[in-house]
Amino acid sequence: MTAGKQGSGIFKKFIIALVVVIVVLLGFTGFNYYLKYFGPNVTDKQEYLYIHTGATFSDVFKTIQDEGIVKDTVSFAWAARNMNYTTRVKPGKYRLHQGLGNRKLINMLASGTQEPVKVEFHGLRLKEQFAGFISKKIEPDSMAIIRLLDSASFVGKYGFTTDNVYTVIMPDSYQMYWNTSPEKFFKRMYDHYEAFWTPERKQLAAAINLTPQEVSILASIVDAEALHDDEMPAVAGLYLNRLKKGMKLEADPTVIFALNDFTIKRVLTRYLSYNSPYNTYLHTGLPPGPIMMPSVNAVKAVLNYQKSDYIYMCAKADFSGYHAFATNVADHLVNAHKFQQALNERNIRR
Repeated sequence: MTAGKQGSGIFKKFIIALVVVIVVLLGFTGFNYYLKYFGPNVTDKQEYLYIHTGATFSDVFKTIQDEGIVKDTVSFAWAARNMNYTTRVKPGKYRLHQGLGNRKLINMLASGTQEPVKVEFHGLRLKEQFAGFISKKIEPDSMAIIRLLDSASFVGKYGFTTDNVYTVIMPDSYQMYWNTSPEKFFKRMYDHYEAFWTPERKQLAAAINLTPQEVSILASIVDAEALHDDEMPAVAGLYLNRLKKGMKLEADPTVIFALNDFTIKRVLTRYLSYNSPYNTYLHTGLPPGPIMMPSVNAVKAVLNYQKSDYIYMCAKADFSGYHAFATNVADHLVNAHKFQQALNERNIRR
């Protein structure tokens, strides 16, 4: 074999070896690239990633580090920069799935593809209780919600006062995003309220000379008074009779609300003179706002009240939760005496 042929063979082997090295390097680089983008990275340590309104990529990265959301934070940061996520941070509550790769995780975060929050509530007595409950479901804190409900200029735009605005909150099951602002949350409640108050229901309210807000205020008293839904129309009818006659409602639940003492089981005579616009033993007509969040059934009971001549009622002495109704003082005093005796027998003094 000549020297020329030997040199040519060596060169070919060198070229082949070089090609093999390049292919291996490219394969390694491609595999490494694949792992950084598509390889499983999300852990099972957290079910959700919460990104607060106004958060920067640095905030998100710190949360991911602190909560152990991904196994390899370096590859996540690398992928985030290459996918321009650092300038596309969106707030929200994001569901995490173990084994999710950086690319899918970042696409979800950058597109704001978050899971809706299901919010259900009923029977929350005070605005403060409601705000506290909601703040555990969505991002705004309770003070932000209360400030909005107590803003006369804001609620006035929707036709409410700070006293009656709680009537806009109707018990139901709602879906919304975790990062819903207080203003958008209120709008969600208002839209539901408007959908409930159909022209037919507004006509029923007008027929009893009440606005929708006043219906809900009366419904809150009915709901607090009636332990059983099937008695609500009768209780509503009694209170409407009192309103028509210009009589004071004299509803015990309004006194309890005014005193802000919900441990009271027996409304004593000395409580009845407590000075408050919510004390219907002192003031004629409806109080300025609801005394609790009325149920939908209570609102419907007012609109579809039971017609009667009843103007008095007293809880039954059997503690069944039902009431003994009366059309005159004499019969009412008999019912009241029976109930007071039953309270004394059970040593219920307040």
